[in-house]
Amino acid sequence: MSDPSQKPEDELAGTEQPFVSHLMELRDRLVRALVAVGVAAAILALFPGPAELYDLLAAPLVANLPAGTTLIATSVISPFMVPLKILLMAAFLLALPVVLYQMWAFIAPGLYAHEKRLVMPLVISSTLLFFIGVAFCYFFVFGQVFKFIQSFAPKSITAAPDIEAYLGFVLNMFLAFGLAFEVPIAVVVLARLGIVSIEKLKDFRGYFVVLAFVIAAIVTPPDVVSQLALAIPMCVLYEMGIWAAQLFIKHTQAPKEDEASASS
Repeated sequence: MSDPSQKPEDELAGTEQPFVSHLMELRDRLVRALVAVGVAAAILALFPGPAELYDLLAAPLVANLPAGTTLIATSVISPFMVPLKILLMAAFLLALPVVLYQMWAFIAPGLYAHEKRLVMPLVISSTLLFFIGVAFCYFFVFGQVFKFIQSFAPKSITAAPDIEAYLGFVLNMFLAFGLAFEVPIAVVVLARLGIVSIEKLKDFRGYFVVLAFVIAAIVTPPDVVSQLALAIPMCVLYEMGIWAAQLFIKHTQAPKEDEASASS
């Protein structure tokens, strides 16, 4: 029987402190992540510097422009804002391992052992695949695309791209290729959660090839080189995802699932 003298606020006494402590821990994790980004930005600002970072980003395009041609700025503040945006983007990518670790350290205590075996490999592999996709786009795709586009340019036209337009193009391409390289992660998650079986994923191969080319046609420039450079790796990564899903399901089963599979 409850005590009538007990105040209603006492019902929350057992949950208020843990909730506040979780908020404080979340705040501390966010502050550490922001500090990591700030430190990375300070380092990149000193070396190589915002202007040099933009020159590095623009190198694939400049290498395929006519001799003596440079990029232009159509806005008064573009020469300042564009390198600053690139600095912040590069700082975030440089500090991304620390940011992801802070996220992992916040959610890990609430996970079971088999869930930890599931989440941590996905976090690491998805980060690596995103970086690989961005690197593939920068070192291979950009050079081929710009060379292909310039080969169609009439001699009477002098190309002088705007730096803000080029930054938007680069970010869209980086995002497209970075996300496209996450295909194995999506396949593994769908299979591990039981949403789609391995057999259905195998049967979906033909449809995925068509889907990959449709996505490539939408998110890349209207040229054959960039579309093939995005669609073909997506198809290969889909096959890798099916193979990885089979291994992942085997090694990340919950204890009850292990017992059920052993008894069967």
